[in-house]
Amino acid sequence: MKRATLAVTLALAAALLPAAAGAEAIKVAVTPGPHAQVLEAAKAVAAKKGLDITIVEFSDYVVPNAALAAGEIDANSFQHKPYLDNQIADRGYQISPVGFTVNFPIGVYSKKYKSFDEIPAGATIAIPNDPTNGGRVLLLLQDKGIITLRNGTDVKASVLDITGNPKKLKFVEIDAAQLPRSLPDVDAAGINTNYAKQAGLDPVKDPILREDPKGPYVNLIAVRTADKDKPWVKILVESYQSPEVKAFIEETFKGAVLAGW
Repeated sequence: MKRATLAVTLALAAALLPAAAGAEAIKVAVTPGPHAQVLEAAKAVAAKKGLDITIVEFSDYVVPNAALAAGEIDANSFQHKPYLDNQIADRGYQISPVGFTVNFPIGVYSKKYKSFDEIPAGATIAIPNDPTNGGRVLLLLQDKGIITLRNGTDVKASVLDITGNPKKLKFVEIDAAQLPRSLPDVDAAGINTNYAKQAGLDPVKDPILREDPKGPYVNLIAVRTADKDKPWVKILVESYQSPEVKAFIEETFKGAVLAGW
């Protein structure tokens, strides 16, 4: 009788093991701040669907794609498509976007002036030194009539593309994560929302210029191209794009970060 009971117990244990072992585990890279916060909310939703997400934070925009291509992580969530396209063209990554996430309208901030009109001739403006984000700031300045850029210039614009600069503004390129620290030393700086929030800036109230939130810079989840059709990718995207995560974004960020799906 004891042997029969033991056999039943072992059989039940064996039946239960595959379910536990079958839970998928992945590593997803983000930058600190809002990207990490939103993924934490998505992680809770994914756990209910059998997907265990480990969040890995990188403090710059270069490492997450390199780590993904090298197989050190399974996905990342930190970049918009123009940036990813540029990385693929420059480095040959086999990486694919699989779902939209959030939009962070970029802003120009100043500790010295309350409007861009107050900024004097010859002022120094800091912009991100990475491809596309520096271009975003230059395009924003062009949209506001402050500078003009060479015809046909897109998000890859650089200071070399400036053809009109009535205020004779001086541009300095700085690592995006360091731009908030540069504010005391420059007249204004174009800062990505995630780094602005980390520095205690309000991305809705504080910018003296702000990008159109409906622009082309919605962020995305990226995976290795070889993995894009795997079941866990679908779960990851569905979890991120869930009503629970959208409500979290709206309640937490009050318009500074926008759901992009």
